[in-house]
Amino acid sequence: MTHDCKLVADNVSFFYGPSQALHAISLQFKENRVTSLIGPSGCGKSTFLRCCNRMNDLITGARVEGSILLDGEDINSPEADVVALRRRVGMVFQKPNPFPKTIFENVAYGLRVNGQHKVSELSDRVEESLRRAAIFDEVKDRLHTSALGLSGGQQQRLCIARALAVDPHVLLMDEPASALDPIATQKIEETIHELKHRLTIIIVTHNMQQAARISDRTAFFYMGELIEEGETGAMFTRPKLKQTEDYITGRFG
Repeated sequence: MTHDCKLVADNVSFFYGPSQALHAISLQFKENRVTSLIGPSGCGKSTFLRCCNRMNDLITGARVEGSILLDGEDINSPEADVVALRRRVGMVFQKPNPFPKTIFENVAYGLRVNGQHKVSELSDRVEESLRRAAIFDEVKDRLHTSALGLSGGQQQRLCIARALAVDPHVLLMDEPASALDPIATQKIEETIHELKHRLTIIIVTHNMQQAARISDRTAFFYMGELIEEGETGAMFTRPKLKQTEDYITGRFG
């Protein structure tokens, strides 16, 4: 493991009951880099993403083999604190899912859960998180109105701000722009570009152009296997495998 790797998956296999969804995936995610996971629907991208903060624990009969190290510690060890893990590895889902609370309370939620109640500190952290998610200027005059009144793109950036509030080291994004229009998508991509200076980001995307635009590295999944992984520029211009080339150029998938 190289010293600048934040998260390292080694030989990770995943099972839903008797059916195997991932086959011996090994990937390294460097600090301050964006890695895109691409591949057709049902190929294991989102399953792998959810292994990285143990979201799959919630599924009955699910089990994982192999190891995933965050800063050198195995997140699946019996001693691992799952609540602390999910603070360090935040997640943004495909569909914006703000709480039915005010904009302010959405972002403050995780801070309150972690025992922060001082109003001045909460206000500072909420503002900082909204700024990092590039939405503060749009909502600063309505922080105490319902988050459900925001547009889809704004709701998604609010969900990013909510994830950022607890200061994660890694941000997982599961097709964060797939439900959004092109302008909202561009804002999300610009936000990702800014965030990578402070975070390691892993993003699942169906959109090849998006992967090419925003990611430093790309990993191509197919049928639960990692087919090819590398620097995004090289993967998109001279992939090593014909299967990767066929997928990227739209011949299948």
